Amino acid sequence: MSGAAAGVWRTAAVAARPRARRPARRYHPGVEPLVVVIAGLVALAGGAVVLRSFGPGYRVGRLLAGTPTATIEQAEALAAAGRRGYVRLEGRLDSADDFPDEHERPLVFRRWRLEAYRGGRWSVIEEHRQLVPFEIREGLAVVAIDGDALSEGLIVLPRESLGKAADAPDRMPADLPPSSPVRLTIEQISSVEHATVVGVPRRRADGTTVLTAGLGRPLILSTLDQVEAMQLLAGGRRGRPLAAMALLVGGLSLLALGLAWALIRTLATGLVGAVVLAASPGPSTAPGGDTRSVGEGPGLVGAPLAALAAVAVIAIASVVVTLVYIRATSGRSTEPPPRR
Repeated sequence: MSGAAAGVWRTAAVAARPRARRPARRYHPGVEPLVVVIAGLVALAGGAVVLRSFGPGYRVGRLLAGTPTATIEQAEALAAAGRRGYVRLEGRLDSADDFPDEHERPLVFRRWRLEAYRGGRWSVIEEHRQLVPFEIREGLAVVAIDGDALSEGLIVLPRESLGKAADAPDRMPADLPPSSPVRLTIEQISSVEHATVVGVPRRRADGTTVLTAGLGRPLILSTLDQVEAMQLLAGGRRGRPLAAMALLVGGLSLLALGLAWALIRTLATGLVGAVVLAASPGPSTAPGGDTRSVGEGPGLVGAPLAALAAVAVIAIASVVVTLVYIRATSGRSTEPPPRR
């Protein structure tokens, strides 16, 4: 057989040999549930960031919805015992010293706020208040309200007037351009309205009880029902609350699904029993640590620190992306939003 023929024969023989199949690369059974769990944590982090984007309104809404309701008698007993608690009262507002507005409605509180839109947000230029002592009444029981403590916790339907800085040059800062948008907001409370008040009851020197701010929480007074109050605190925007709700619900669902998936897979495959039977009763003496781990030391099977680091990186990246999105869609333009 010539050299050329022998070479052709060897090539054909090699080509005819069955090639060994490489084993298909498969992921560890615990990877798939871990991905679902990480997705759930990322969604929860994104929902929390969206809620925080509402500023003080988010905290006020959370306290308004989550504070337990008490009777006026219970609030008075709490103050008389010297115990400080954050409670929610409901009743009708009343005052002996109310003052009329331009429509002859009896008022107990009025606040004017003049704001200018600059730097992408509304900045307060002037704020004035007019108030008289008032109280919340439930039958014959009465508790006074500390109107001086009302700040971001006031939830009423505001009246707004929009204009330009050139319309009131004597009341504007010197560095404010005349074309800058300005807004006058009037918030007022009538003595004939039904209200929800949330605060800390305290005993005054004259023996009466007053509801005020305390325990690091604001005094909240709302003359709206809860749905309207939440819409007002959200600034009239529906997209962000729905996005936050979807992220929180989806995150909790994914987290529960991932944990249940991991538990079912572990029980189904007998992974726990296999690990217990395969592990040696004590750490090995091989250099570099326990042979059951990747050098982390006895008892750390696998690479848990790497997994935790990956979860942290993904969560931080999600928060950063959400913040960038909120920053880009928060209405940072030269014109103000139509309504607050």
